[in-house]
Amino acid sequence: MSGLTIGALAAEMETFGLKHASRQLADQLEAADANGLTCREFIERLLECELRGRNERRRRRSYAAAHFPPHPKQIDEFDPSELEGGISATQVAQLRELTWLDAHGNVVLAGPPGLGKTMVAVGLGLLAIDEGYTVAFEKMESLVRIMDDAEVDRKAGFRLRYLRKCQMLIVDEIGYTPITKAQANRFFSLVSDAYERQSLVFTTNKEIPDWAEMVQDPVLATALMDRILHHARCFSLRGESYRLKHPELYAHKE
Repeated sequence: MSGLTIGALAAEMETFGLKHASRQLADQLEAADANGLTCREFIERLLECELRGRNERRRRRSYAAAHFPPHPKQIDEFDPSELEGGISATQVAQLRELTWLDAHGNVVLAGPPGLGKTMVAVGLGLLAIDEGYTVAFEKMESLVRIMDDAEVDRKAGFRLRYLRKCQMLIVDEIGYTPITKAQANRFFSLVSDAYERQSLVFTTNKEIPDWAEMVQDPVLATALMDRILHHARCFSLRGESYRLKHPELYAHKE
């Protein structure tokens, strides 16, 4: 082993799956010599390189798998003082702790368009991925289509399996369009399977009691609400649309 060059030693490390550490080997050896590190300190630094590399790779893969909307914003960019009420800075800070995610709790963000509901939901998803959780994002319209096609379309079936196994599922824009009875039953099955096993985050322009109109079945709506609300934190955002208050920020999108 003493006769191995740095390149050969790095290649040996790669055979054991230490790809990230192998790429840093030369720099770490140089740093060890310059700082007089012990063998233990050198190994610790090398393993830290490997761990950081693996975590970054996992994070990138998790971002890709989540299917967030374009240009997602971090939760730090949400300013509850822009609203008239419904969620406070303290409540946002509590959501950031993700204790509700560890407890398989749910979050419901209700209110008119333009108040930041999706921004909060996505921001929580980004934060969760950074903390090592798996996350998926789907608009309700897209989710319904995936459930409709899952049995006949391989891609939809693969996506639905991921939605069922991820730790946080964000369902955006519930209530914007009605769904059929069959679609409502499939959605109920998804929510029921997630109960006390996954965390669900919903954004909606309707208050939850009004979901009966969406699913076209009061009994099913009651059962749906029972499962969602049992371990849920609910927020009803109030105020003027952020897009209307700050049209200059969106002028380039016209």
